[in-house]
Amino acid sequence: MKKTLNWLFNLPVEGAKEIIIIRLMTGSVFFWEGILKFVYPNQGVGRFTKLGFPMPETMAHFVAVCEIVGGLFLLLGFLTRFTSFYFILQMIVAILSTKISLYLGTSPLPLPPAPPTVGFWAVLHETRADWAQLLTSVFLLLVGPGIISLDYRRKNSKV
Repeated sequence: MKKTLNWLFNLPVEGAKEIIIIRLMTGSVFFWEGILKFVYPNQGVGRFTKLGFPMPETMAHFVAVCEIVGGLFLLLGFLTRFTSFYFILQMIVAILSTKISLYLGTSPLPLPPAPPTVGFWAVLHETRADWAQLLTSVFLLLVGPGIISLDYRRKNSKV
């Protein structure tokens, strides 16, 4: 366990300054999606209720707060590996909880407005944003936040 925690919190930080572009994209999307869960109930509590999550209000608010805080962490490059790991898990849950039923045509959520509305192609089309968030989070988990980050400053100030 100690080795895993050490790996999560001591990531490589000497990556290229251009990594900030990936952090800006990933962090900002999670940040505003978290805010949307509070502003539009159909994106938060309503969605979690339709999907059958236990305690949908608590779960929606928890996820929204984590997205807002985690999005800010990624924007700042703070606790990047830990935050990226959380978002990877979140995106896997999001994909599994929404796309399997879309594939089967049993989704409790509104179907896409234009064909394909169910099946393999519908899933590929509807999962594009989830896939982008998942892979950019994997990238940040493996590569780190780059030199323009609080993680870089934190690691180098201890030297």
